[in-house]
Amino acid sequence: MSPEENKQIVRRFIEEAINKGDVDASGDYMAEDVIELAPFPGQGPGLSGLKDVLREMLLAFPDMRWTVEEQIAEADKVLTCFIWTGTHSAPFFGVPATGNPVTVWGMVIDRLENGKVKETRILMDALGLMKQIGA
Repeated sequence: MSPEENKQIVRRFIEEAINKGDVDASGDYMAEDVIELAPFPGQGPGLSGLKDVLREMLLAFPDMRWTVEEQIAEADKVLTCFIWTGTHSAPFFGVPATGNPVTVWGMVIDRLENGKVKETRILMDALGLMKQIGA
């Protein structure tokens, strides 16, 4: 697949699995044995671990919406810079729901194989997120 095609795969994952909340669609874009190189605390392995994290985030921030700010692709890798927004509506990492709106920046580096993400590494402003929800 070309770098441009890989960028579109990542964008479709963000739109379908996150913005539309169809976590099960993740399998259309992620390999079953996808490797998270910087996993969330307690994140299980593979696609099922990724789906669990997405479900937890969508539970805590049900109106979560990701916007792609920039993408750079070369060979089999895609760097996606994003901002996501949402409302803290359920407990998240031990912090009870606050109703606070959040805006979080980050970037993710994905490596694709055969049209699916095989390795991913997310870097997100976790400290800023936790401050916004009053942790």
